[in-house]
Amino acid sequence: MFEIGRTITLKKGEGRSLKAGGLWIYDNEIASQLGSGENGCLVRVKDFDGYPMGTGFINDNSKIRVRMLTRDREREVDEQFLRERVKAAWDYRKKVVDTASCRVIFGEADWLPGLTVDKYEDVLVVESLALGMDRLKPLVLKLLTEEMAKDGVTIRGIYERSDAKVRELEGMQRYKGFLSEPFDTKVEICENGVHYYVDIADGQKTGFFLDQKYNRLAMQKLCKGAKVLDCFTHTGSFALNAGYAGAASVLGVDASELAIRQAQENAALNGLSDTVSFRVADVFELLPELENAGERFDVVILDPPAFTKSREATKNAIKGYREINMRGLKLVKDGGILATCSCSHFMTQELFTETIGQAARAVHKRLRQIEFRTQAPDHPILWSSDESYYLKFYIFQVCEEK
Repeated sequence: MFEIGRTITLKKGEGRSLKAGGLWIYDNEIASQLGSGENGCLVRVKDFDGYPMGTGFINDNSKIRVRMLTRDREREVDEQFLRERVKAAWDYRKKVVDTASCRVIFGEADWLPGLTVDKYEDVLVVESLALGMDRLKPLVLKLLTEEMAKDGVTIRGIYERSDAKVRELEGMQRYKGFLSEPFDTKVEICENGVHYYVDIADGQKTGFFLDQKYNRLAMQKLCKGAKVLDCFTHTGSFALNAGYAGAASVLGVDASELAIRQAQENAALNGLSDTVSFRVADVFELLPELENAGERFDVVILDPPAFTKSREATKNAIKGYREINMRGLKLVKDGGILATCSCSHFMTQELFTETIGQAARAVHKRLRQIEFRTQAPDHPILWSSDESYYLKFYIFQVCEEK
């Protein structure tokens, strides 16, 4: 068992999210603390009347003061506890996704708050955003590689990408580097039949957006013989799925020169350089230029970065999503396809749906919904943890008003 450093008592009437199944306790919900354990230590949590609520870890530097590990008041947090958590996460992935490359641990949704682990073939990439989990991380990774080895999966290297600015809110330094013997950080993966080089050291997040895996696959059947525009292409994933599916031509656009160079390299890797081309440009500026030039596409894909990472910025984000969807819709041929998504937790499904509707009405287009999708199941949505549901993905047929 790991040592319990403090006991936390909630204020009367607080802890509503926790009691509904959530994993976070905020600083203003705590009435008192007993004990002197340092930040990151395990704590017992009690309700105002002394009723035991479970065990978590604490950080006085964070507004999220306690992140819960278990609601079982009888359960001790020890190595066996963590092994069971890790085994459950791996067993779940084996049931729901192709595990060649996938997210193996998704923080709160796997009841391991603050920890993300992505698997790219035989390499793991780790992001740790909570102090208590940072201390447990070496043991968790050891247990995870042991569980994978039972299925014949050998991990040759582990790299850490805990370089997000949010770590500073936990009083932690940003860090990236090897947690194993050094290895080549350019890793080749294959997803949906498409090959990619993933830059795990300098790519965005952990190097690749695994959450769109099956959304990319869904687009393949709609792109055969099509003229396709892929906006915010990053390293070319949607564009290459379109090319792999037999698109007549594909243009991928992104503002990042590095991402476009990687996308071009990925196109060459798949023998698609003649069909799939890429351009460095600001999408908001390029789309009106294409419209004025008379360009129209059978399929337009909009996969922008999160326009908001806070509740306060949502109003400006709505304007951004509305504008980009208006511009994208104008470029779709009558009867063509628009795929559009939001990866912001704060842009709820209802709000995103309303915003797309406003964009369609503004440009006099009628939308016929083909599919609504969300993140791949290796990024499970925990209903008691709203933050775990972030990706909304619509596919529409676009019709002129007649």
